[in-house]
Amino acid sequence: MREPMENLNPADTQATEPVSAFSLIFTTEHVGIITIDVPGEKVNTLKAEFAQQISAILHKAQQYPGLKGLVLISGKTDSFIAGADITMISGCQTAVQASELAQKGQTVMAQIASFSVPVVAAIHGACLGGGLELALACHARVCSLDEKTQLGLPEVQLGLLPGSGGTQRLPRLIGAPKALDMMLTGRSIRAKQALKMGLVDDAVPYSILLQTALERVAKGRKSRPPLPWQARLAGGPVGKSLLFHFVRKQTWAKTHGNYPATTKIIDVVKTGLDQGSGIGYQAEAKAFGELVMTSESAALRGLFFASTALKKEKGGDAEPLPVRRVGILGGGLMGGGIAYVTATKAGLPVRIKDINHDGIRHALKYSWDLLEKKLRSRRLTRSEQQRQMLLISGTTGYSGFAQADIVVEAVFEDLSLKQAMVAEIEQNAAPHTIFASNTSSLPIQKIAERADRPEQVIGLHYFSPVDKMPLVEVIPHAGTSAQTISTTVSLARKQGKTAIVVGDSAGFYVNRILAPYINEAARCLLGGEPVDHIDKALVNFGFPVGPIQLLDEVGIDVGTKIGPILIDAFGERFAAPAGFDAVLKDDRKGRKNGKGFYLYGQKGRTAKRKQVDPAIYRLLNVTPKAQQSEDGIAQRCVMLMLNEAVRCLDEKVIRSARDGDLGAVFGIGFPPFRGGPFRYIDQLGSATVVKILEQLAQQYGEHFTPCEGLIRRAQQGERFCSGNRAGEKVSEV
Repeated sequence: MREPMENLNPADTQATEPVSAFSLIFTTEHVGIITIDVPGEKVNTLKAEFAQQISAILHKAQQYPGLKGLVLISGKTDSFIAGADITMISGCQTAVQASELAQKGQTVMAQIASFSVPVVAAIHGACLGGGLELALACHARVCSLDEKTQLGLPEVQLGLLPGSGGTQRLPRLIGAPKALDMMLTGRSIRAKQALKMGLVDDAVPYSILLQTALERVAKGRKSRPPLPWQARLAGGPVGKSLLFHFVRKQTWAKTHGNYPATTKIIDVVKTGLDQGSGIGYQAEAKAFGELVMTSESAALRGLFFASTALKKEKGGDAEPLPVRRVGILGGGLMGGGIAYVTATKAGLPVRIKDINHDGIRHALKYSWDLLEKKLRSRRLTRSEQQRQMLLISGTTGYSGFAQADIVVEAVFEDLSLKQAMVAEIEQNAAPHTIFASNTSSLPIQKIAERADRPEQVIGLHYFSPVDKMPLVEVIPHAGTSAQTISTTVSLARKQGKTAIVVGDSAGFYVNRILAPYINEAARCLLGGEPVDHIDKALVNFGFPVGPIQLLDEVGIDVGTKIGPILIDAFGERFAAPAGFDAVLKDDRKGRKNGKGFYLYGQKGRTAKRKQVDPAIYRLLNVTPKAQQSEDGIAQRCVMLMLNEAVRCLDEKVIRSARDGDLGAVFGIGFPPFRGGPFRYIDQLGSATVVKILEQLAQQYGEHFTPCEGLIRRAQQGERFCSGNRAGEKVSEV
């Protein structure tokens, strides 16, 4: 936060020597400015050793004659404090150690809260996790109106709870309902919303942030008083009882008991409100220690380390080329979605080509509607909406494509059409232009085989809906250049995507491990298991939706197209069960045409209460009756996915078990708290997985036969994941 500091007259300040990550100056108005600037880091993160440094800087400030107050501000350009150093938490070997770490944080925050003169946090950029807990300990908070400014307590996303007093201070500041919502979802809020809910006391332009904080201190203005207890507890004892009953019920409906951190958060907040903050802090530290030791938190932290490490990789040895403009072929749902993330996330100009103007209008409307939704929720201004829309343009020819550095093809799955697209781009774009195909099944080698510049042809497989699904598969063929790979990975990351590089093999990775999972759900259905019983089994296991509903969502016709390609490449183990094709023959495509396994109303909406279409059972000639347990159904479907994931690793379809876990979690919603297929195998033990597969093979067929790689690892006691990368410096986000 250099700029406001420079606005101070040097003659008006008295400098002292910096103390590690914290430096202190005093203005002639007798206000101390503590600048937080962790050396050698892009963002500030809180570390255990900072406790002593903060105590020392507060002690030094206290010695200043006539001190009126302190302002805490960041020395980083784009962030306040992004959270705690997660490696510090992962380094704890016992629950007691983790609890002691939380207590140390609580002690530091208590020092700030009990400081004899007002302490104001001047917040710009990310103020998350421990960063927000520090700000909550201050007597007042001022934040910038910049879009980079976000405040939140995302610890639940790591299977944890705020451990430095956040569970106690936040409910007393903004009320239990809003505080619980923030902590249970981990969502971040922006400046205007923070001001409205009372989380901050003022929100001003970045240029006057420091000045505003200094004036607040100089005038002796502390934060607004805490809410009265009736408001904090939503109407007294009766209101409190109803609130916590409702929150527990709603949380269970979303988590199905799979995320212990949510239960702990509710319990600790209630304890503090019932018995006082002193008991609440003790409960918070104890719960924090217990959560650090859970397998769920270990898995979620493992995903965090893995995704952080992946972001640092280029995808290849070569430096990426700069991408200044992007072309898109096809104005359908995928093309419109790709255009949206390119313009709004990457901030790049996009040129869409479609065969007619209706396609272009459809793509433009797709982005406009999403931006309108942001505008209505006040996450975007009208001028920003218009600026982003101006980045997207369309054409029925190739005008403007000569300036495109990469062209993403999003037409329907037809090999000859895609080959023709390659030829046309080579004729109408620049010699360096990369051609990226958003195919979900066709071999990239085949798409590139007639290209004049095959080294610039690559696969870039997005998942629908593009604006929500975080994963992309980057698929080079044997002749794709290293620079094409790194440039494509770089673009995907600018679009806000997690990009994994996978082999040019049928189904690539995500669809290949998904197919046997879906097929087994279909076998369960044909065996008489009710649709909703199957889906509930996998939702309770931890998937966001069940496999049958997933087919409805992606399109039954789309879901069945990959089958023949996989059968041709790998054999009959990928064959859908006999009789299941009756669904497609009945023109059931799922939500998109209002006719699938579930009943749909207008515009593909499910009925008010989600209901299975009874006609589906007559169509398949089955009488629905739940016979297997939910655990049994989940085991059948998931074990096939695990088995296929190991094959993909051994065949080098994925580069590592880490990539396989990230691909499954971000691509198909494999339960994050289980860490991904490979971490889950490690948790169960390869020998146990082999034994389960062998039992299932005897009961249901040879398609459950464990693969050689799994058997070998079971015999040798090998693990797929070595755990978190020790010493890796990452922050809580």
